[in-house]
Amino acid sequence: MKLRQLGKSGLTVSAIGLGCMGMSQSYGPVDDEESIRTLHRALDIGVTLLDTAAAYGMGTNERLVGRAIRDRRHEVVLATKCGIIRGADGLPIALDGSPKHVRESCDASLQRLNVDVIDLFYLHRVDPNTPIEESVGAMSELARAGKVRHLGLSEAAPATIRRAHKVHPIAALQSEYSLWWREPESTVLPVCRELGIGFVPFSPLGRGFLSGQVTRTDSLAADDLRRRLPRFQGENLQHNLGLVRRLEEIAARKNCSASQLALAWLLAVAPDIVPIPGTKRRTYLESNAAAADIELTSREVNQLDAAFPADAATGERYAPEMMRWLDKTPARA
Repeated sequence: MKLRQLGKSGLTVSAIGLGCMGMSQSYGPVDDEESIRTLHRALDIGVTLLDTAAAYGMGTNERLVGRAIRDRRHEVVLATKCGIIRGADGLPIALDGSPKHVRESCDASLQRLNVDVIDLFYLHRVDPNTPIEESVGAMSELARAGKVRHLGLSEAAPATIRRAHKVHPIAALQSEYSLWWREPESTVLPVCRELGIGFVPFSPLGRGFLSGQVTRTDSLAADDLRRRLPRFQGENLQHNLGLVRRLEEIAARKNCSASQLALAWLLAVAPDIVPIPGTKRRTYLESNAAAADIELTSREVNQLDAAFPADAATGERYAPEMMRWLDKTPARA
């Protein structure tokens, strides 16, 4: 597996990481034993960046990851997140970026993960009721205390990123980015380039849509998150399936899968972009990891850019109740 450095942080990780959320929530039945085999296989093939969060499965995902890496901690760049509060039903009910919560969440994550230090500690979402300077200030204290090594933000607006970076260097920004969600190119990516912050795209395969495996939602598990997402509904779904067919046509000429081509495109955007496709199965893990070895010509990149312009996909990427968790800080805040 090829390696990449996240911005100017000095944090070196595998070119493709592994998102662990789906092992514990949102995408149908869980299978802890297969998930652990998948995590072990990831390390076997050189995938070092493992991404979890306190909110995933209400802590169960961190425990799962901790169990899997117990004897292989030295092989892992471990990322987790704080700041989303879930209710008894597991759904998000609030954001909390207060210094108290940041400190308490970090300590709880360390315990669940059964590690002494977290390599990359993100604020999962920006709390509109807590100045970002206070949230990152508390995270910086954790770094000085040796509990975390690097700081990150997730789904933060450009002005928020700038303010946070003044308090403590931000190593990575995690946001959704893929061929069917290209907004970061005009918003946060320029700020990351300017400040030397690495970029970690989550849902780099459009929550599995770009794999071509999802053509209808009624075949998905009853609790599958995608049943509630506008991009997977009605006319939006039919329109977006046409985009996938374009991707599959280009992938066939490249002799790779649609998923691999979508990941290779992200890697071609910039050398400090590290996508974290999520999976709980070894087969998909190995296929995704192989994308790191696919080299795209400038002509192929241009073909994909033309096939997937910024407004190509239709439908919001989140359901209305989830849209409210996005950072809406004004550009000049």
